[in-house]
Amino acid sequence: MSASEFHLPAVFDLGATFAFGLTGALAAIRRRYDIVGVFFLALACGLGGALIRDAVFIKQAGPIPLLADPRYIEVVAGATLFGAIFGGRVKHFHRLIAILDALGLGAYAAFGTQKALNADLAVPAAILVGVINATGGGLLRDILTREEPLVFKPGQFYVLTAFGGSVAFVFLSVQTGLSATNAALAAIVITFVFRLLAIAFNWRTTPVSGTDLPIP
Repeated sequence: MSASEFHLPAVFDLGATFAFGLTGALAAIRRRYDIVGVFFLALACGLGGALIRDAVFIKQAGPIPLLADPRYIEVVAGATLFGAIFGGRVKHFHRLIAILDALGLGAYAAFGTQKALNADLAVPAAILVGVINATGGGLLRDILTREEPLVFKPGQFYVLTAFGGSVAFVFLSVQTGLSATNAALAAIVITFVFRLLAIAFNWRTTPVSGTDLPIP
């Protein structure tokens, strides 16, 4: 089962990479890393999800496309410098970063899901790849900084938002026969609105019951 081709607009792709990379850079700055540490944490956060997608789930001959285009690493370097220079005043850009992050979440979820479907992965696996493509960078950031991954803990809807975007793309492109581009645009809008509503109304997940169970 496959979906027709959808090519992520460069402004979405690079903008999302910058936003994700900046969150990694700021996390490194808060931990007082040097510029090398800031860059590599920005790299992991900005490109981690796509690298996991291409290196683990969708293996192919030749170099990973993400690393064949110099713009991605250039954008991560830009996010590193931006964080280093304006890190103390990042609160002034908080709304813009949240918007870019919400757009990137939906775009990466749709794009990752499409690539997985075109690689003949089953629909549940393709949805998983879409979610990892959208959220894997944050997971790598927390692992590298030896933090308990935020995606595993109760918090604002984030992974669930990416999941909704992946499911929407599959339903629209595979079940209804909508073109990949239109299905992706619809999935991005759904994810974007859902994420902004989650921020505005602080929609959150809750712990699973069973708190009296012993922790191993």
